[in-house]
Amino acid sequence: MFTGIVAAVGRITSIDSLGSEPDAGVRLQIHAGRLPLADVAIGDSIAINGACMTVTGKTGDSFSADVSRESLNRTVGLDRIGEVNLEKALTLAERLGGHLVSGHVDGLGTVVRFEPVGESWRLDILTPPGLAKYFAYKGSVVVNGVSLTVNSVVDGTDGCTISINLIPHTIEVTTLRHLAPGVQVNLEVDLIARYVERMLAATTVSPR
Repeated sequence: MFTGIVAAVGRITSIDSLGSEPDAGVRLQIHAGRLPLADVAIGDSIAINGACMTVTGKTGDSFSADVSRESLNRTVGLDRIGEVNLEKALTLAERLGGHLVSGHVDGLGTVVRFEPVGESWRLDILTPPGLAKYFAYKGSVVVNGVSLTVNSVVDGTDGCTISINLIPHTIEVTTLRHLAPGVQVNLEVDLIARYVERMLAATTVSPR
């Protein structure tokens, strides 16, 4: 589990294929930036742009992670060299500064607006139709691994558009500063919303 509070901005420095087959995954080598790795062991989980990945190797200030083709097909930002948001898995001794995050990307959104408004930035994202029902006013969403609050939801025929306010600190310490209209982002819906949907959809089963 994670909180969606980005601990550091790292950088994918190399991408190596794990096989010659079309469905082969890749091994990422990632410079951890300011993320301390002293307490990270092989097998630990680190969220990379919001996607939970397993540490498969570690050398100094870098670590490696193997990413399956399935994960590559369902996320963005893990298939190219560049900056990524990083967060180590949550421990019971830490503050839950964001919200409970599983690190499982539910779908891809598309940025439709990203511009300064006063001292902050407004970010509007068009979400896939299948995820639209999970977003609510003042609810939570994870964008590229960052826990954010939804300020408004506008439903449409092709999904819904959620509006988010980004404070200067978030712009400064995450990769969200690189966003622009047309760019895709990783989205994870609120964990509680998924359970509420399941409970409401479940049918009563008569005891035998």
